[in-house]
Amino acid sequence: MRVGIEVGGTFTDLVALDGGRAVVAKVPSTPRSPDIGAFNALIAGNVPSGAVTDLVHGSTVATNAILERRGAKVAFVTTRGFRDILFMQRHDRRSIYDLRYAKPEPPVRRRDCFEVTERLDARGNIVLPLDEAEVARMLIPALAAGGYAAVAICLLSSYASPLHEMRLAELIGAALPDIRIAPSHAIAPEFREYERASTAVLSAYVQPVIDGYLDRFGERLAQAGFTGRFSVMQSNGGRLPAVAMRRNAITALFSGPAAGVVGAIRQAGRSGRGDLITFDMGGTSTDVSLVQKGEAALAPETEVDGLPIRTPVLDIVSVGAGGGSLVWIDEGGMLRVGPRSAGADPGPACYRRGGTLPTVTDAHVVRGTIRPESFLGGTMSLDADAAHRAFEEVAARLGTDVRGAAAAAIRLAVANIVRAIQLVSTERGRDPRDYALVPFGGAGPLLAAEIAEELGIAEILVPPNPGVISALGLLSADYVKVYGVTRRMALDDAAPDALRAAEARLRATASDEFRGLGLDGALEYGLEADMRFVGQAFEIPVAIEEAALKGLTEGALAERFTAAHRRVYLHGGEPGRKSEIVSLRYSVRRRLDTLPEVKERDGADRTGTAPIRAADGRTLEARLVPAARFSDAVTGPALIEGYSSTAWVPEGWIARRDEAGNLILRRDA
Repeated sequence: MRVGIEVGGTFTDLVALDGGRAVVAKVPSTPRSPDIGAFNALIAGNVPSGAVTDLVHGSTVATNAILERRGAKVAFVTTRGFRDILFMQRHDRRSIYDLRYAKPEPPVRRRDCFEVTERLDARGNIVLPLDEAEVARMLIPALAAGGYAAVAICLLSSYASPLHEMRLAELIGAALPDIRIAPSHAIAPEFREYERASTAVLSAYVQPVIDGYLDRFGERLAQAGFTGRFSVMQSNGGRLPAVAMRRNAITALFSGPAAGVVGAIRQAGRSGRGDLITFDMGGTSTDVSLVQKGEAALAPETEVDGLPIRTPVLDIVSVGAGGGSLVWIDEGGMLRVGPRSAGADPGPACYRRGGTLPTVTDAHVVRGTIRPESFLGGTMSLDADAAHRAFEEVAARLGTDVRGAAAAAIRLAVANIVRAIQLVSTERGRDPRDYALVPFGGAGPLLAAEIAEELGIAEILVPPNPGVISALGLLSADYVKVYGVTRRMALDDAAPDALRAAEARLRATASDEFRGLGLDGALEYGLEADMRFVGQAFEIPVAIEEAALKGLTEGALAERFTAAHRRVYLHGGEPGRKSEIVSLRYSVRRRLDTLPEVKERDGADRTGTAPIRAADGRTLEARLVPAARFSDAVTGPALIEGYSSTAWVPEGWIARRDEAGNLILRRDA
């Protein structure tokens, strides 16, 4: 039995596969103790823990710890003279017209930042040896007295040589064995001191939180008889055994959104679709990603709460437009949706958990596209009157009725998501009309057609059980690890050999680590070089396939870089200008033997019609179609109601179920 559990902001989702039998379940999340919600999902799905052989988990625990500043007490240790690097940051200004703009605050106070005497140059040569006597006399007593749960170490130029960081970690570990240590060379061994320091600090900040969470969940599973393999999803779209997360928890930062993209790619691939725009509309946010030829792009860096994190992540854009996003009026009298959310506690007003503020989910209840008696297949009752009451104040301030206010909120949520899709498509030179839109999450299929109309997208692919696609993605994810290292080398006739030598070292490291994790079998490797013209501030990733690496020449590498530069900047640079390789990213992957397949779970079994408030104010009679029993075609207006989500088919659209079980929506010719 294989089980995927994804902890979201509002609901915790489960997909369990036992041979040909599939179990799908959704339960409310428990934000204060996410492990409780995860275990509740096993109970709701009637899944015996002792029978589970493979459990894959994804959550927002690390992200929430940073956003809510609930991480551990952390100390920061750096080279003498660089104590303020976390506070000086970069000389940029995100909001140039905001007179009260302030840089994001790191999770470490200045009094918790310490210096040690040492110095390496940019090539890793020792300029000044590490003063071990000073470490023993000053640093270790200060750390012992500070009550720190973790220590982040970022010494100057440690990306070029980790010797001083390794020795410092050894000294601290010997003197303070209970403290967790996060050395930057093991977390983000790439140049740019501030980004590397920020990543090390945030990793140390969330590591005790992640360890505690995994320990509690693991203990509960063990008590229930679980003896199988326990894996955790990473931000890069691959999973690793949970033991690996105890070395670098920051890699699991966006595990939930990444799992959703993987699940969407796998399911769309069954219908022969590889060029996709995915959007995951859950309870607190909407996550958008662009997929080409079945592959989602990796970004080398991301940020949370304005703080940079140098770790590979799937290229996902998030906006605060989830089902639980609050609908409100700002000081200027303008209607707003998000980014604040009602979350799981108290949740939308219609959830009967004490919430009184209007949300996007409440707007759907008012409009009629969510029917209280059909929510979660009828297993969770909604309060339609509470949803109407929640919108009364908004309606009064807008000078309209409750239905008009709800319709306006939905249009605004659509506009926010359209903007996010434009960020990953048109603003990067991609035409969204060339892609199929893949909505999932509990609220995604409700807005998909309206979003597609705004963007001119002709086809929508809704996976079966769209509300639990992230949990399915956990089970669909390969074992993956991405290694990033800075290796600066001029693009000359010696570069290809240097590149091959670096690849050989990385391959040996990756192979040894995968064997150590018990991940035997055929491994696939991928190499990407960050390149730039000498003097440029930013790099462009250039993929180098394994077959091409063997016979790679200076000229061939230059051609690859020029083509990549032209694709991004629309020109190939000045003739004769020198270029260089800055960093390398090396990935290792062990693919799954078989991919999971899940059919639509039985949900609401009601037929007939229901009134829907159209965008132009008309009341439409929409046909009701049970998703699990739908195999023909239906022309809008129609509601295709499933257990985990409802798909809205407006006028002018037609929906069909294909052989892969996907729901295909197209404009009705």
